[in-house]
Amino acid sequence: MADLNNALAIAVKTGKVLFGANSTLKIAMTGKVRLIVAASNCPEEIRENLEYYCKLSKIPIIFYPGTSLELGRVCDKPFFVSALAIRDPGNSNILEIAVEKNV
Repeated sequence: MADLNNALAIAVKTGKVLFGANSTLKIAMTGKVRLIVAASNCPEEIRENLEYYCKLSKIPIIFYPGTSLELGRVCDKPFFVSALAIRDPGNSNILEIAVEKNV
């Protein structure tokens, strides 16, 4: 999990990331995203919709093992983050980690 946390922090600092379940869901529908990360306590309906659109668009999805509070903390945000979409990973190796997790 430390590798995932580090990769997420770098992606937020150096890449292009959208925060929030609604924004993430909308961009998943378009398919213009490289990776989606959802917290363990993401609402069930949103989680199911994210899985569905990721499957359709062949977008990898990572289910973060921590809560939305912990995900927000890793991203250095002062709010809960139940889901986020990575458009550009920047200097992060988050896409390699997604492949390792077989998502």
